Amino acid sequence: MFDSPYPPYDPLDKTGFSYDTVVKRWPVILTGIIDSVYGINHDISLRIQSETSDVVSDLEEKLAEGKSLIEKIGRLKYQMGRDHALEPIQNDGEALVDVYNAELARLAEGATNTWFTAPWLYAECYLYRLLRSYLSQTKHWRNFDPFLAQKQATFKASGSAIYQLATTMHELQDEKASLESDPDKLEVIFREMIQMCLWGNATDLSLLTHMTPEDIQHLQTVGKEAQQARKEFILKDDQEAVWKHIQTLKDGRVDFVLDNAGFELFTDFVFADFLVTYTPYVSRVVFHPKSIPWFVSDVTPPDFASTPSSLLSPTFFPSPSSTPSPSQAHLHQMVTRWQGYLTDGTFALSVPLDTPLGAPRDDLDFWTSPWPYWDLREHAPVLWENLKESGLVVFKGDLNYRKLTGDVKWPVDTPFQTAVGPLASSFPLLSLRTNKADVVVGVSQEVADALDARGEKWRVNGKYALVSFLPGSTDSRA
Repeated sequence: MFDSPYPPYDPLDKTGFSYDTVVKRWPVILTGIIDSVYGINHDISLRIQSETSDVVSDLEEKLAEGKSLIEKIGRLKYQMGRDHALEPIQNDGEALVDVYNAELARLAEGATNTWFTAPWLYAECYLYRLLRSYLSQTKHWRNFDPFLAQKQATFKASGSAIYQLATTMHELQDEKASLESDPDKLEVIFREMIQMCLWGNATDLSLLTHMTPEDIQHLQTVGKEAQQARKEFILKDDQEAVWKHIQTLKDGRVDFVLDNAGFELFTDFVFADFLVTYTPYVSRVVFHPKSIPWFVSDVTPPDFASTPSSLLSPTFFPSPSSTPSPSQAHLHQMVTRWQGYLTDGTFALSVPLDTPLGAPRDDLDFWTSPWPYWDLREHAPVLWENLKESGLVVFKGDLNYRKLTGDVKWPVDTPFQTAVGPLASSFPLLSLRTNKADVVVGVSQEVADALDARGEKWRVNGKYALVSFLPGSTDSRA
């Protein structure tokens, strides 16, 4: 196992983002779940009054389970706010119970097993696994995603940006012949695509607890002017090195370790579409989801499977006009192409599309473990061997970055290669991350000091980003 020379982030430091997370963000998330279950229970109560007796029994059972869930989550919120010890996860028949409880026991030996003393990364992963355990031990709620309504509402609010991107991809079709014969032009489009994919990560529902729909739409702006303006906010920019690497591929495979559902997943699809449709270097893309509802907005297999049909639905996005627009036709054409790619294997989910929530699978479980990605080879050797066959593994978003670097207090100018430990020599690796947590590496101390001097919360506000690339064992760059 790889051991970092630096300690993990924890909420004892009131100046860090982890403290705000435990004090403010997590209670808001738990309250949202309670409200969702309460609303469903209310609807069930109304149905019971009008249903026949053979249906009422199941509804009453689900209602009782819902009340129990509200009680458990309410108690969890109370314990969190008072820094109680983290409770062991009950054996629910799903993955990683022993892993989480073994680490919990180890933390207890050092008296760091409470909400404010446990390492932040472990505690946050534990929270979502514990919530899953509450649901998986029920009969009627085990397939319930408590964040689904939020994910879909935010997705539906992204219609204008989605239509804009669909039209952009449609216009590329007229340029396909010239792109194939002009690598420089192809690189320009590639840089636009990678920025689109990078800033799509700005929509992270676990962080958008106080933002208006207008704020969210602003974050999702994908026009050329917005991308040009944002380049100065990319504090580590390996786009050129990534492009040079991609040009070395022949019928290559690219893997996406996914982050958020909705608009960000849409941008991942668009980027993947560009790679396989408009470049001669990539012929297959594999997408890796999370097995359970995770960090509010992360992609699960059901999220992935439903995305094409949602995009093709004429009623999914609010429309200002009853007359279909050209951009709607462009979207339909593009998503129909994606469905063809899913059918012929050009696009693939790493697990079957009908994989239910919580299904234990060796090729999924590692992503919802508390382990840093340093330990991929040790804890998930089959997955590690599989990723070694990839021409490029793209890790999306803030949590994947935290896990790549172990979420420890690396000095800001630590080389990215150093921070990812043994993973640096495993496979070509690209991290696309907008900064929403304290850990940052690969940035000069001078730049960090200048941002600090301006009073910028540049590590956590989502305004700044990192494009960090390692081609493999020969990399020697920061």
